[in-house]
Amino acid sequence: MVIAILLVACIIMLCILAEKFSDKVGMPALIMFMFIGMLFGSDGILKIPFEDFALAENICSVALIFIMFYGGFNTKWQAAKSVAGKAIILSSLGVVLTALITAFCCNLILKFSWLESLLIGSVLSSTDAASVFAILRKNKLNLKDGTASILEIESGSNDPLSYLLTMVSISLINGNGENNIFVMVIFQIVFGVMVGVIFSKVTIWIMTKGRLLSDGLETIFMIAMVLGCYGITTVVGGNAYLSVYLFGIIIGNTGIPYKKTLIPFFDGVTSLSQIMIFFLLGLLTFPKQMVGFAPKALMIVVILTLIARPIAVALLMIPMKCSKAQIGLISWAGLRGASSSVFAIMAVAAGVAMEQDLFHIVFMVTLFSVGIQGTLLSYVSKALKMVDENSDVRKTFNDYQEESAFTLMRMYIPKGHNWENRLIKDVSMPTGALSLMIKRGNKTIITKGDTKILAGDSLILNVPSYEPGEAEELQETVIDKKHPWCDKNIAELALPSNALIVMVLRGGESIIPDGKTTIYENDIVVTYK
Repeated sequence: MVIAILLVACIIMLCILAEKFSDKVGMPALIMFMFIGMLFGSDGILKIPFEDFALAENICSVALIFIMFYGGFNTKWQAAKSVAGKAIILSSLGVVLTALITAFCCNLILKFSWLESLLIGSVLSSTDAASVFAILRKNKLNLKDGTASILEIESGSNDPLSYLLTMVSISLINGNGENNIFVMVIFQIVFGVMVGVIFSKVTIWIMTKGRLLSDGLETIFMIAMVLGCYGITTVVGGNAYLSVYLFGIIIGNTGIPYKKTLIPFFDGVTSLSQIMIFFLLGLLTFPKQMVGFAPKALMIVVILTLIARPIAVALLMIPMKCSKAQIGLISWAGLRGASSSVFAIMAVAAGVAMEQDLFHIVFMVTLFSVGIQGTLLSYVSKALKMVDENSDVRKTFNDYQEESAFTLMRMYIPKGHNWENRLIKDVSMPTGALSLMIKRGNKTIITKGDTKILAGDSLILNVPSYEPGEAEELQETVIDKKHPWCDKNIAELALPSNALIVMVLRGGESIIPDGKTTIYENDIVVTYK
């Protein structure tokens, strides 16, 4: 047991390092997770035997639940509603058209049977939200004409229909209830929507009006509601992925408390879910067996990328008067990823008998799709002149703080300061700063242009906040009696060349220090590095 725990910790650490490495080489991190899984697998270095598709289905299904939920939860409806119609058409009719065109080509070109072709088309009919979100944000792809929002909603909402088509295909191949397929489709949609809406309303009531939540339990509560939504929908025969996505998008676009806590938490959960899914995909593979399937997989990639997806997108978006460049970019951005691979695992776990090795074919298609299409997405965007330098793709997500971020700063004016006895309008304020008030003794003076600044005033400024880069950070240090800085002036400290003390918090006072400022016991010193 201990060895298994250490192995899991090692895998997670390797995936974290792989993501950092992927940034430098320009390769999507999800590909790196797959390769790590392959290294641990039966044909890899550690040769861990793992062929339990039923267990893999259970693990990946739970992981996909949270990816689906967060896809809806982090979609900003206000930014996306103007293009929501286009996105929903792509995620519904687009999925069906892509599945049917892919099935037709697989049957015609690769000579697969009709039912096998339909299953392959269904499994590969949806675009992968995790891949699309990660590439848009990591490459900061600010796209014109609301294209980023279209891709986000489409990739986040098309998995439920792809799942439905996969279930229909499995039923047809296994010969289970062909006459009940229509009923199954209706139940999937109706109960999926119904449970998602009911759970969202109950959750909103509990979080805004109920008194059931204690501080610190909001993340646990939300996990329980997500799992409950999925479980109840599955029990009543609804589409659980549709339910969870709808639940997420309603919750995420409602003014619930704790959102600033929930978003980073589920962002981390989603990252872990992606690691789990793509690692397991690699672990399940037998690279030696994939060599024989490579030509077929590559042909399916060509069919999807150059035939099925472009035709489906063009047929749906030309009547909506979308530009050729936008159609071309959306066609290229149809990445296959986690959901397609999980649906393939479901089919294998359901005992689908096929002449083709469905899992390895879908795995290789995913590998080619994310590796080639994902890597080239930013280049294609620039080549089609679809990059908008005046917008910010982060604004289409709920974790972007739309309101301008400002910070209040206290500036003490000692005797002899060059602002002493000058009017507010005559002093040179920092760029973007606004004078709000002056604290003068026990008085608070709301400043105007003709307000005079006197010695001993504390001037309160509203200044823009600064968003640090990856290599920058602010660090707080609590000073005790034994600390080497205690009772010393800042000028006396041997600070590293890349460090600067920017603030001293003393009681309820924030002090902007200079070299003469003395640091005392119980001070909190804020250092910029």
